Amino acid sequence: MKGKSMKNNWYGTEGWYEPLTRTKAPAPGHIKADKKKKKGLTGRRVLALAFVIAVLVVASSLAFRNKGTQSDAVFNFKNEMPEDFTDFFDSYYSAVTTEIAKVDLPKYTGKTNCRLKLDSHGKHELELSELYKLCADSVVCIKAYEKDDSVAYSWGSGIIMSEDGFILTNTHIIEGQKKAVVITNDDSEYEAELVGADSISDLSVLKINARGLRSAVFGNSNDLEIGEHVAAIGNPLSSSFRSTLTDGIVSGIERGMQYNGHVMNLIQTNTAINNGNSGGALFNMYGQVVGITNMKMVSNYTTSVEGIGFAIPSAAFAPAVNSLLKDGVISGRTSIGITVGDIPDEAAKRYELPSGLYVSEVNEHSDAALQGIKPGDIILEANGVPVKHTDELAAVKEGLSVGDSIRLKLWRNGESFELDVKLIDTNDLYK
Repeated sequence: MKGKSMKNNWYGTEGWYEPLTRTKAPAPGHIKADKKKKKGLTGRRVLALAFVIAVLVVASSLAFRNKGTQSDAVFNFKNEMPEDFTDFFDSYYSAVTTEIAKVDLPKYTGKTNCRLKLDSHGKHELELSELYKLCADSVVCIKAYEKDDSVAYSWGSGIIMSEDGFILTNTHIIEGQKKAVVITNDDSEYEAELVGADSISDLSVLKINARGLRSAVFGNSNDLEIGEHVAAIGNPLSSSFRSTLTDGIVSGIERGMQYNGHVMNLIQTNTAINNGNSGGALFNMYGQVVGITNMKMVSNYTTSVEGIGFAIPSAAFAPAVNSLLKDGVISGRTSIGITVGDIPDEAAKRYELPSGLYVSEVNEHSDAALQGIKPGDIILEANGVPVKHTDELAAVKEGLSVGDSIRLKLWRNGESFELDVKLIDTNDLYK
C-alpha cells in the first residue's frame, strides 16, 4: 500500500539514509556530496515555492505518535491553489511506501536466546575518550549487496547486542538486498543472516557467526533530559570514516518525524549525524546505548540546516527488537488503517475546512475501509477528543489493543457523522 507524506515543505528529512546505495563505493578522498535530484516544477509543484515565509519542520502523516510534527505555516498560495481541496491535498501529499520490508538475506534458523534489556544509569559519567575506548568496539559497519557478486552496496552501521553475534541495525540498510557483510572494529568480516526485519519501525536484527564480541550496554531513553550530553559512534559516508565519534546534547524528546507513512517519536540531538551513521549508536555519558541514529534534517532549497539529527529511543525499540528476536516479526501494533495529515491553516481558510486531520489514504484491508471511510474525509474527533495534529489521534489510540474499537467523528461534504472502527494489527494491513 502507498501512504502519503507532505512534500511541499520548506524543510525535509534526509530520509533514513542509505549512503552509497546501489553505487560503487568512492575511493578514499573522492567522496561526493549526496544530493537529491530535483523534480520539474509542474503546475501543482509550484506550491512548494510558495513557502517563503513559513518555516516548516517536517512532514506529517498517520502513525504511532507525533509531537509538533507540522508547524502552523503562513502560505502565499495566491492563485496557485486548485479549486477543489482534494486536488490540493493530492499535490500536498506525496506517496511513501508502507509495505512490509522485503529482505532477501539468508534466514537465520538457530536459537535466539538473546534478549535486549535496558539497564539503569551507571555510577559515574565518562569522559568522551573513556566512552570511546569502552564503546567503539560495540559498533560495526554493515555493507549490503543487491547480488552476491555485486560491487554496489548500501553502507551503514550496526550495534552488537550479544557476544555471540546478534546485531541491531536499520531495515532500510538491508531492504531489497541479498547479502550483508558485518565488519567489526578489528576488521574481521562476517556474512550475516536475517533474524527479523520490520519496515515500520525500521528495525532489523542480524546474526553473524562470531564469539567474544564486545556487546553494547543499553540504557533507558526515558531517563534522558533536554540538555543532557550524548555521543554518537557510527560510520559516516564510507569506510574512510569508520568508527567516528561525535558529541552534542539532547535537543528535544519525542519529536514526531514521518517515515513510511508513519510518525515515530524520536530523540532530537545536535550531535553530528551523516549518511552511514544510520543504524549506529547514540550513547549517554554512562556508555549506554539510548538511541539508534537514523535521520537528519536537511534543506530542500537554499536555507542551510545544521545540528538537527534524530535517533530512535531505546525505550521504543527494546520491545520491538525482542519481538523480532522471538518471532522474526513485530506483532500486536494497532492501526486504524488510514493515513492522515495535519491541515495547513491557510488551506483550511481557503477551502473553509473544519479543524481536524485530512484522510489521504484508506487501506483496503482495514475495518476503516469496511466502515466507509474515504480519502478526502476529515477526522474531527477520536473517542470524543478533538484531533488537529497526528499526535493527538495517536495518543487516543495509544492504550488500545488489536480488536478494540475507536469512535471517529468525521466530516464529509459539509456534514459530520460518527463511525466505530476496529483496530487491526499493522502486519495484517500490508500482506
